[in-house]
Order: sequence, then C-alpha cells, then structure tokens
Amino acid sequence: MRDRAIFILQLLFTLLVAAFLAVPAGLSIVAGVTVNYFRGIQSGVTLQWVAQVWELYAGTIMASILIAVGTLAVTLVVGVPAAYALYVRGGRLARLVEEIITLPLAIPGLAIALALLLTYGGAGSFRRSWLFILVGHVIFTMPFMVRSVMAVFSTIDVTSLDEGAASVGAAPWRRFIDVIVPNAAPGILAGSLMVVTLSLGEFNLTWMLHTPLTKTLPVGLADSYASMRLEVASAYTLIFFVMIIPLLVAMQWVGERGSLR
Repeated sequence: MRDRAIFILQLLFTLLVAAFLAVPAGLSIVAGVTVNYFRGIQSGVTLQWVAQVWELYAGTIMASILIAVGTLAVTLVVGVPAAYALYVRGGRLARLVEEIITLPLAIPGLAIALALLLTYGGAGSFRRSWLFILVGHVIFTMPFMVRSVMAVFSTIDVTSLDEGAASVGAAPWRRFIDVIVPNAAPGILAGSLMVVTLSLGEFNLTWMLHTPLTKTLPVGLADSYASMRLEVASAYTLIFFVMIIPLLVAMQWVGERGSLR
C-alpha cells in the first residue's frame, strides 16, 4: 500500500511538472491559430497568421535551414575524422585537443560571438554573409558531434576493426569510410540530430552575429514578439515547433535504439 501511494505521488508530481512545461507551449500554439487571442478560441480558428508569418519571414526560416544543413555538413566532415583520430591516438595531446574542442560548451554564446566579431568583424563581405553565422554555429555544435561519435567508439573494438580491414589490403581511407564510419553510425546519427536541433534553435550567439539580411529563425521569432501582434508571433512559434519537435522525437528514438544495443 505504501509503495502504491509513493508511485501515485511520483506520477502526480511528474504530470504536474510536465503540465508546467507543456501548457505555456500549448497556449502559444493555440494563439497562433486563433482569430483573436484575447477573445479566446471562441473567436474562431484560422491559419491566416501562419500564412502571414510565411509571407514576412520565409527568407528567415529558409536561412535557418540553410545554416543548419551547412553546420551539419561541416561538423560531419571535420568532427567524425577528428573523433576517430582523438580516440585512436589517445595520450595527453589528444586529451588536450579534445578539451579545446569542447571548450565552447563552457563559454557563453555571447562571448564566442564577441570573439568572432573582434577577429573577423573587419572582413566586410564575410561579416555580412550567412557564412559568418555558420562559423559560429560550427564552433558551438562541434563538441556534440565529436563527443557523440567518441562515445560510440568506446563501445566497439576500433583497433581490431581497423587491423582486420588492413589485413585484407584496405587503404587507410577505405578502412575509415567502409569499416569505421558504418560501425559509428549510431553516434553519427545522434550527433547529426543534435547539431541540426541546436543550430535551428540557437539564439544568443546568432543574435550578436546576425545582420538585417542574415536573420535566423530564433532571431526572427524574437523580433516578431517585439514588433508584431501576439497572434503573428505565436504563429511563428508554431512553425518553430513544427520544425523542432520531429528532430527531438528522432533524437529520443535514436537514444532508445542505442540503449537497446
């Protein structure tokens, strides 16, 4: 009886916390499809605010997707080989490099953005392009890719796989592409989902690096809340959720699949 009471209390507490987190998001979504938020849902349901957001911010949303895809491409090309090299080499130097790569996790995004502005702010065309934000996102998300891949490497016998491929005459690059990468696929997939999710939702760093022509989705969301009516801003939030939630669900699915292996 006592265990049942404890279970019920834990369940009620969990539901309370979940409601505390989910209700504001739900109300924001409802506001985005309501004719007049202050009159409530009885005023009617409409998609006009979503259409207005797309009309006003389609370029911003597409820029976010472009930057997220570019960030993923760079972190894959650089991060996966880096994780492999760090894991295989080991030693103090590898640990030092790993700490340097993961340093952005401990540094506020505003500080990283300020460092980039001080270093590259004078490069006019680069400063005004979306590539400048891409560099910031790569620095911010690279640790997540490297750590995810290294976590998978720690669960497999990388040395034996590499030596087995070498024994049949495979070149180093073939061993990496045909043997190492497929075995690291769960970590690469988890890291990829995390990189895209973080890039789409990153605000602090992007807010300092953006220009009026290189806004991303979170920056546009902040602008819409500051300058537009509540329904439009809420419709923007709805679009953001539509983009992010599938990625979060995919991350959860990958995590569960990985734990079952």
